[in-house]
Amino acid sequence: MTGLGLVDTHAHLMDAAFDADRDAVVERAQQSGVTGMLLVGYDLASSRAAVDLARRLPNTGAAVGIHPNSAADASDADFNALSDLARMPEVVAIGETGLDNYREFTPPVRQREAFEWHLRLAESLDLPVVIHNRQADNDVSSVTEGFHGCGVLHCFSSSDPAYLERMLDRGFLVSFAGPLTFRSASSTRDMAKRVPQERLLVETDCPYLAPEPHRGRRNEPAFVRDTAACLADVVGVPLLQLAETLASNSVRIFGGLAA
Repeated sequence: MTGLGLVDTHAHLMDAAFDADRDAVVERAQQSGVTGMLLVGYDLASSRAAVDLARRLPNTGAAVGIHPNSAADASDADFNALSDLARMPEVVAIGETGLDNYREFTPPVRQREAFEWHLRLAESLDLPVVIHNRQADNDVSSVTEGFHGCGVLHCFSSSDPAYLERMLDRGFLVSFAGPLTFRSASSTRDMAKRVPQERLLVETDCPYLAPEPHRGRRNEPAFVRDTAACLADVVGVPLLQLAETLASNSVRIFGGLAA
C-alpha cells in the first residue's frame, strides 16, 4: 500500500539489527505507506548514528538523547557532546529520555538528574522531548510539572487515566506502538480512546515490540501500518482518515517528516 502517508515517530533504524538489510527495510516501509521516520538515539553513539542516517534518508529526522537505562554509564563529556549534537540541523527532538522503574539499570536519582537535563536542553533549543516511562507515572508527572515545552509520551502503556489527563493538559502528544495490538492490551486500547485524535501518534520502537501479526519477529517501520490500523479501529475512524490526522500531528510537533 502506498500513499498512506504514515510516519513512524520512533524508530531505531540505525541499530545493528538492520545492518544487513537496511535499504530493503526502508523500501518495505515505503511500500507499506510509510513516508517519514523519526530516528531516535538512546546514548551518544546511537544519537550520532541517528543524525548520520537522517542526513541520508529523505523525510527523516533525528532525536538525540541518553535513555534512562544508559544514563549510569554516560559521562559529563557524553552529555556535553550530546548538547552540541542537538544543534545539528537534522535534529528535531530531544530524547529518548525519561524514567524507568522496571529495570533500574540506573539509580533513580541519576535517572531524574538526566531527565531534568534533557528537559532543560529541549527548552533551550525549543525542541520537543521524547519521554520513556516504564512504571514511573507519578515520577514522570512530577519532573515534567515545570516543563515549558512540548513532547511525546513514547510507547504509551499507562493504565492511569489521571496521569494521562495531567499529561494531556500539559500539551503532550501520545504515541502508541505494537503493544496496542496485543490481545492482552485492552487497558491500553481503552486509554487510546481517551486521547483526542489531534494528540495521537504511532510508532514502531523497532527493532523491538513488533505488533500483531508480526509479534516475535524483528520489528521494522513497515509494521507501523498494523499499529495504525488497530488504532483506527479503536477510535472508530477509517485508516486513511486517521493516517492523515497522524501525519498532520507528526509534522506539527517534529516538522517535515512526511512527504
